[in-house]
Amino acid sequence: MYEPVVRPAGPQLKTLTLVVYGLQALSLLTVITLLVGVIVNYVKLDDVRGTLYESHFRWQIRTFWWSCVWGLLSALTWWIFGLGFLIGGVAFVWFIYRVVRGFLNLNDGKSMPF
Repeated sequence: MYEPVVRPAGPQLKTLTLVVYGLQALSLLTVITLLVGVIVNYVKLDDVRGTLYESHFRWQIRTFWWSCVWGLLSALTWWIFGLGFLIGGVAFVWFIYRVVRGFLNLNDGKSMPF
């Protein structure tokens, strides 16, 4: 796995990364937290550059954008014999996997793949 650690990072960056994973998890109840999380990612991206947390931020950003793609695809195909529901279900499981895997790697001090 790619280890981008170039400079040490303070505990506040780990907390911030954990908060964004929490916001992503909460988005299963209210989608607005997913948007808040990605805004935090983009605003604080320079602060985490060159640290272990940069890979997590990029993972979280990709999770957001791919979730948007899967959600749109699901919405556009809902009328085709349940295809939209199938796509939405797979996207839902994929999203949970991404959040859980990211959280576990963060907890273990590991980076995420780029």
